[in-house]
Amino acid sequence: MLIREWMATDVLTVDENTSMMKALHLMKENKIRRLPVMSHGKLVGIISDRDLKEASPSKATTLDVHELYYLLAEIKIKEIMTKNPITIQPDETIERAAVVMLENKVSGLPVVNGKSELVGIVTQSDIFRAFVNITGIYRGGVQFAFSLDDRPGSIKEVADTVREHGGRIVSILSSTDMAVEGTRNVYIRIRNLPQEDLENLEKTLRQKFRVIYMVKDILKTV
Repeated sequence: MLIREWMATDVLTVDENTSMMKALHLMKENKIRRLPVMSHGKLVGIISDRDLKEASPSKATTLDVHELYYLLAEIKIKEIMTKNPITIQPDETIERAAVVMLENKVSGLPVVNGKSELVGIVTQSDIFRAFVNITGIYRGGVQFAFSLDDRPGSIKEVADTVREHGGRIVSILSSTDMAVEGTRNVYIRIRNLPQEDLENLEKTLRQKFRVIYMVKDILKTV
């Protein structure tokens, strides 16, 4: 899945000469945690709520309220922003965005096009939405996990068995990262079945394959 399908395109930005006070107000008012910083139409930095908190006077300050407001109004974003922020392009994958965020310990990335123009922003929340979409959890609450031989056709055998018992598959995820050598871990999510049918399916699957677990997710309490 590509970043352009999940990023926010209506991006609120600030000029590099914007005051700390205004940036704080914008973030609070719009319930956002970061703002791309622009100069003459170009992206020059990014400011986060953490940057603003770290630059703000501590609660132990001896400044009175008027001095405090003056200070916040005088400090410019360009003095505390992260310059030359890490960016990503809209036609890169959401998976790569997740890796970039993880490796660089950031929770959001400005998205720029081939002309280095800001076209959006992608955040951890967007990554979560994409992950939930991939898993299909809203469409099926039952997940089976298998340890299957890493060979052609092994997943099809399981899928065929699921369908023979009336199961409707909504997603299949596969990984070798945490699997025993020569196997792969496969996660199959299906639509909910009547309890008796689900029990029969689970029994058959455990007889024919190596089932790691079966979980029935309940979203009503979320």
